[in-house]
Amino acid sequence: MSSKPFGSLAPWSEPAWSQGIPSPYYNDSHRKLRDSLRAYINEHILPYSLDWEAKGEAPRSEALKWAQSGFCFADVPHPYRCKDSVGPAGIPVDELDVFHTLISTDETSRVEGGVMTSLGGASVIGVPPVIHHGTDEQKRKWLPGLASWETSFCLGITEPSGGSDVANIQTTAIKSPDGKFYTVNGWKKWITGAPWATFMTTAVRTGGPGLGGISVLVIPMDSPGLSWRRIPNSGQNAGGASLVELDEVKVPVENLLGIEGQGFRTIMVNFNRERYIMAVGCNRKARTCLTIAFEYAHTRETFGQPLIANQIIATKFSTLARYIESHWAWLEQIAYAVQQSAKGWQEPDAAGRFALAKVQGGRILEMANREAQQVWGGAGYQKGGPGAAVEQMSRDLRMYVVGGGSEEILCDLALRQETQLAKKRGWEKL
Repeated sequence: MSSKPFGSLAPWSEPAWSQGIPSPYYNDSHRKLRDSLRAYINEHILPYSLDWEAKGEAPRSEALKWAQSGFCFADVPHPYRCKDSVGPAGIPVDELDVFHTLISTDETSRVEGGVMTSLGGASVIGVPPVIHHGTDEQKRKWLPGLASWETSFCLGITEPSGGSDVANIQTTAIKSPDGKFYTVNGWKKWITGAPWATFMTTAVRTGGPGLGGISVLVIPMDSPGLSWRRIPNSGQNAGGASLVELDEVKVPVENLLGIEGQGFRTIMVNFNRERYIMAVGCNRKARTCLTIAFEYAHTRETFGQPLIANQIIATKFSTLARYIESHWAWLEQIAYAVQQSAKGWQEPDAAGRFALAKVQGGRILEMANREAQQVWGGAGYQKGGPGAAVEQMSRDLRMYVVGGGSEEILCDLALRQETQLAKKRGWEKL
């Protein structure tokens, strides 16, 4: 049964299920989350987001309001939540599924720049390793403070010497002779959310070279010997990407996540959810480009007729729609697969599909932004004004294409993994 259309009524401006197309994936709980989150963002965030992006961060009062709204940190289980925290839109957290994650990511991706990171920190990528690999004591210590901003996490993996090559991590963590702490030395680069983080979930080398020498430590950001400074990037100004130096930093052994020397797998499965979230973000931002340009093409007149009356302009929109809609269907399929898996986001056999979905999303966003700027002309190159979101996106999109793994690395990863899975199914090369 079809539902009432939601949001923008323009063609392809919302996912198919929001425009009344029947879908087997969504129920009243999903609609409740979508409606509530759309209303909150429209009132409290969107009108101010580009101004906050220009300033480099959202007001801390707004960040606290967002943290306490229930819309973020929804993946934190009940025993480890702040006692006063609520689920998103009043939905109990134990009733949330992967499609709630898809919806919340799609809705928050309507906000341009790094504003959502400034509001919620980088805990969306820094906290999952704690949730899935931390001890009960660690989770009770670190997670309840998220809703009050007493704690906030960033993720420290990328280094000046490399990002996707996790097995080549250079930052060292040497255990003391008495076994009470690690001494950490090294650098982490492009660490999103570092300015507001109280902890950094950090990949370190505790052993020899290669995969077996990697561990994960949770390092307090106020540790003596730890310093950071912002990196001036072309976009995502409010995301707070920073260079972090670790100079003889002492970290208690109690801050080790999981088993020493087995951190590589912890990091790699954490990439699954991160890459999926980025793929969803690419899809929504490409949809935003389509929508803004589509509306402009109906009002802008050239040579005595609206832009949309030119077939070469109209074709741009139908082409974008083919890519955006098919990519969204793939994201729904992946969400369903994750939901059916006993391992959920931690399913190692799904890594190749997460990787390719992110690659495809980045390619679509690049194309959509280019075509939107072509339709807008000079107004799409101008900061401020009605085309400001398109211009902002042109500076932000490199982070979506490169962050979380470049497309070259991800395509190679997907090919290698799918070949291994094919061999397990009995495939043999000719």
